[in-house]
Amino acid sequence: MKVHNFYAGPSVLPESAIQETKNALDNFANTGISLMSISHRSKEFVAVAEEGERLFKELLDIPDGYRVLFLGGGASSQFMMVPYNFMNKKAAYLNTGTWANKAQKEANFFGEVVEVASSKDSLYNYIPKGYNVPTDADYFHITTNNTIYGTEIKQDMDCKIPLIADMSSDIFSRPVDVSKYDLIYGGAQKNFAPSGVTFVIVKESALGRVERAIPTMLDYRTHVKADSMFNTPPVVPIFTGVQTLKWIKALGGVDAMNKINVAKANLLYDEIDRNKMFVPTINDVNDRSIMNICFVMSPEYKELEQDFMAFATEKGMIGIKGHRSVGGFRASTYNALPKESVEALVAAMKEFESKK
Repeated sequence: MKVHNFYAGPSVLPESAIQETKNALDNFANTGISLMSISHRSKEFVAVAEEGERLFKELLDIPDGYRVLFLGGGASSQFMMVPYNFMNKKAAYLNTGTWANKAQKEANFFGEVVEVASSKDSLYNYIPKGYNVPTDADYFHITTNNTIYGTEIKQDMDCKIPLIADMSSDIFSRPVDVSKYDLIYGGAQKNFAPSGVTFVIVKESALGRVERAIPTMLDYRTHVKADSMFNTPPVVPIFTGVQTLKWIKALGGVDAMNKINVAKANLLYDEIDRNKMFVPTINDVNDRSIMNICFVMSPEYKELEQDFMAFATEKGMIGIKGHRSVGGFRASTYNALPKESVEALVAAMKEFESKK
C-alpha cells in the first residue's frame, strides 16, 4: 500500500532530495567521507552552502543588497532575533495564529508591541483586514501561512514601514516580491529541508540601526559577515535543502510550483465543499491556505469522525489529524506532496460518503 504523507512538519520532501542525501551520507562529494562527518569549512561543503544562497536568490528573484543565511534554532529563535535586531522602541504585529502570537509575545521583551489586528476571537479562521499599521513603529511583522488553522496571506502587501515575515510553511510555494520585505525567515521543515536549519533573507542596509548592544550570536551581522559559518551550521539539513531547491528549479521554478500547488489545493477544497459529510474551517476562499487544508465533519456526521480517520488510515493517509486546538482534519499539501496523494484522499472521502 502506498503511504500518502500529509504531516504538517516535519513533512514530505522530494524523493530526489532524500536519495541524494542518502548517497552523501555514505560518500559526500566523492571525498570518501560521510556528509555527517565532513567539516563545514571544507571546500566541498562551502560549495554547497554557496549554491544554496545562489539558488535562493535565483528562485525567489532576490534583488541585490540581500543576503541568505542558514542558521540553527528554528523559527522560534527568530521570534527573539527579529526584535533584538530591528526594534528600538515599538513594533507592530498581526496576530493570525499560534505562531504569530508566539512571535508577538517574544517581542514584548524588547519594547512596546502594537497588535494591529487579530483573528483570535474566531479561532483564527480568517485573515484580518482593514487595519492600520502605525507609521512610527520600527517594523511590521506578519506570519504569511498559519499551519494550525489553515489561513494564508497570499499577496505581498505594501507597507510604509519595514516589513518582516515568517514564511516557514509557504516559502517557495508562490512567487514573493522580496523587495517589499526587510527580512523573511522560516523553519525548514515544511517546504525546504529536514528540521534543524532556519533560513533568513535579510536586507543588509536594514541592519545595525538599533541602539542596543546585541549578543554576538544573535546579531544578524555576525552571520552575514561569516557567510553563515560563524559557528558550525546544520550541515545535513542544508545539504538536503539545496537538493530541494534543485528539484524546484528542475520543475520550472516557483511559478510552476505555485500552479501545481493551486491545482492540488483546489482539488481538495472542491471535494470538501461538495461532500455532504465535510465542511471547511475557513469559509472565505481568499483566506484559505494552499499549504494546510483544514476541515471537519459536518454537524450531522460528527460522530463519524473517528470512523473516517480509521478509514483514511487504511487507505494510506498519514498525518491528516487536525491540530488538537482545532480538531477535525488537516491535509498539508506542501510542495513535495504529489498530486496523486491529494487524488487518493479525495477518492477516500468520496468512497466514505458512498458507504454512509
